[in-house]
Amino acid sequence: MMLTKHTRTRKLSLAVAASALLGTTALSGCSVANSEQAAGAPASGTASDTLRVVLQQEPPTLEACESNLTSTGVVVRSTITEPLIERNPSSGELEPKLATEWSSDDDQTWTLKLREGVKFHDGSDFTAADAAATIDRAVNSNLGCNVEGYVFGDDDLKLKVVDDYTLEVTAVKKDPILPLRLSFLEVVPEETSATEKVREPIGTGPYQIDDWKAGQSIDVSAYADYWGEAPSFAKANYQWRSEGSVRAAMITSGEADIATGLSPEDNIGELGVSYPNNETVALRMHNDKAPLNDERVRRAINYAIDKESIVASLYGGRDKAAAQLVPAGVVGHSEDLPVWEYNPEKAKALVEEAKAAGEDVSAPINMIVRTAQFPKIQELAQVIQEQLSQVGLTVNLKMLETSQHLTYQVRPFPTDEDGAIMLMTQHGNQAGDAAFTVDQYMTTKGAQSAFGTKKLDELIATADAATGEDRQAAFEKVFKYQNDEVVQFAHIAHQTGMLGVAANIDYTPNSSTGDELRLAEVSSK
Repeated sequence: MMLTKHTRTRKLSLAVAASALLGTTALSGCSVANSEQAAGAPASGTASDTLRVVLQQEPPTLEACESNLTSTGVVVRSTITEPLIERNPSSGELEPKLATEWSSDDDQTWTLKLREGVKFHDGSDFTAADAAATIDRAVNSNLGCNVEGYVFGDDDLKLKVVDDYTLEVTAVKKDPILPLRLSFLEVVPEETSATEKVREPIGTGPYQIDDWKAGQSIDVSAYADYWGEAPSFAKANYQWRSEGSVRAAMITSGEADIATGLSPEDNIGELGVSYPNNETVALRMHNDKAPLNDERVRRAINYAIDKESIVASLYGGRDKAAAQLVPAGVVGHSEDLPVWEYNPEKAKALVEEAKAAGEDVSAPINMIVRTAQFPKIQELAQVIQEQLSQVGLTVNLKMLETSQHLTYQVRPFPTDEDGAIMLMTQHGNQAGDAAFTVDQYMTTKGAQSAFGTKKLDELIATADAATGEDRQAAFEKVFKYQNDEVVQFAHIAHQTGMLGVAANIDYTPNSSTGDELRLAEVSSK
């Protein structure tokens, strides 16, 4: 990589990732009134220049290269940091952000023209050297960024700084969606450490980080030298409460302006705003230990889960039973792919068949679930645990906090687990293309793939290289083959989201709101 070095002074917050795990105890035990007092929030109905947001959980880190993690991205993406290219969540079109235009003659080398006059929060100028260093750090280094496995896999990118505001990015092979991949990278300064992750990044976004009180709150303020339109609120305060009913009560009592991850059952009333999100809930099954190493048992799990009843009873019929990892609107989604039928008798028969063949079907299956990841997740896990026990399987439920859950979510996976692993995952495809799902979840070496097959790898490679209608058909074939032949997953539901929005707040959520709550799009009525 060719980098142009600039002389400038920065105040970088360089804390190793482990420091982000300190003090993450949730405050769900606090009363609503006490939470308001602790944050210094104004009394209900009092005008304020501070936007108050209450989340389901504290971010494990604000590291920019981990921003595709929901709990990090909901604070960071397009608020603290910004990408070179931004995908419009409503239209699906790519739009300029820190890059003003991009082009390629061969779908392999892409030339990006960058925006001039942009400053980082430390006052230094944004240039092509920063863009190149951001890509190099997140994609080519050994830093272990989640976005690398999620978006780029094992392939590195060749980078050339042409001048201060022109960058060439070359993939190892033709990649017609490379600009879409680049939209997942949040830009940080050239001097940002490439050997340690940064807990609090310096960005170019409309807000800068003022204070992060571990376990309590995060305060940000509008950046005076922001290159774009100034946001409506001068400040914003993030808190977190694990219980949806508490978050809802903070909205209805006037203690918060926006609350994420709600459902109508949280008594949010008319202040609840529903929106179609891009999240799909599924169980990812590992095949390295009994009984999940037996395909019959994995099929039995699919037949044993009553997805339609789960959607109706737990989520009021708002969600939709899923047959694949991507919802409608994503390239590769097929309306013709059938949802696995609920057939407990067939599930029992498959378990008995595996047992007769010598499989230890009594061996424990550890179902790994992240606490407060989405509404009623613990109730969902308990229902699935019971349904699987009824067909003769032994399932241990392990509810984990975000940092613990991540050790199971991405490679390398734990190898000392006493029992087989079945991870409940909530996968959001913000990009609108199935490549960002199958490359990480289904290939034999995918960052979040527990296993795969040579044939499935070949189908995915063909789909990744396809364009237009051929691309849609190729990804449909991938999902069908996974369901029919490989059975890595038990798909549960395509979700809908709900925000709590105070009556005096003007904000319209979109399909990406759960992953990136852009504060600059929020205003007062």
